[in-house]
Amino acid sequence: MSNVDGVIQLKDQMQREISLHLPAKRIVSLVPSQTELLFAIGAGESVVGITKFCTEPPEAVSSVAKVGGTKKFDFDTIAALKPDLIIANKEENYLEGIEQLEQDYPVWISDIVTLDESLDMIRQVGLLSGKASAADSMASEVAESFIEAANEKPDVSVAYFIWQKPYMVAGGGTFIDEVLKLGGMVNVFAGLKRYPEVDMETVKASDAEVILLSSEPYPFREKHLAAFQECLPDKKIILVDAMPFSWYGSQLLRTAAYLRQLRMQF
Repeated sequence: MSNVDGVIQLKDQMQREISLHLPAKRIVSLVPSQTELLFAIGAGESVVGITKFCTEPPEAVSSVAKVGGTKKFDFDTIAALKPDLIIANKEENYLEGIEQLEQDYPVWISDIVTLDESLDMIRQVGLLSGKASAADSMASEVAESFIEAANEKPDVSVAYFIWQKPYMVAGGGTFIDEVLKLGGMVNVFAGLKRYPEVDMETVKASDAEVILLSSEPYPFREKHLAAFQECLPDKKIILVDAMPFSWYGSQLLRTAAYLRQLRMQF
C-alpha cells in the first residue's frame, strides 16, 4: 500500500491495484456477507447501496438503496449514489458488470477459498472503511474460535447439496469445502471442482455417510429431506444453515460453534 498526494494505492484479493481516498465514505456493497460485515464492524453509515440479496442485518439494510442483484447491477442507481468505493467478490458477482463499474469507480474484489483469505478480507474491509480496529478484533476472535477445530481430524464423509433440478453439490476449491474440513468432515465430491452437477445414483454409490441439504442458494426444506431419505435410506440426511458455511464475514463468529453442534447430530 502506498500514499500519493492523499490517494491510497493498494491491491485487492485479486491482486488488482486500486486507488482511492481512505476511509471510504460512500460504499456500495455487492456481496451479502460483506454487507453484513460492514455493519458488524460499525461502518454501516458509509453503506449507501446494496444488492436485493443483502438481507443482514435486516433492521439496518431495509432502508439502504438497492442496486439490483449480485449478477445484474442497476448501473443508473449506482451512478446516482456517487460511490467512492464498490466492494465485490470474484465468485458472487459477474465479470462484465465489474468491468463496467471499474471504468468509473474504485472496485475492491475479494477472492475467498480458505479461512485465512476470509480473515484477510475482514481486515482489509476494516481498513477500507476506517474500522480497522474493530475488523482486526473480529478476525482475531474468528481465528481463535477455530483453533480447536484445526486439531480435529476429518472422519465423517459428507455431500453438501446447494441446488436441485439439477442436483448440484459443493466441490473442491470452494469456501464450503474449506468449512467442511474445519468441521471434521470429508467432502466426497472434493475431487470435482466448484459446484458440479450430480445424479442420485452417483450420490448413492458414493462414500457419503451424511447428506447435508443447505438453506441457500436453494432453500431445501423438510419435504426435500423426506424425499432424499426415501432415495438414500442408508444415509443420514440433515438440513443445514448455509450462512456458517458460505457467508465468509461476520457470520464466521458463530461457524465453529455451529460445526460442533452439527457434528453432534451425526
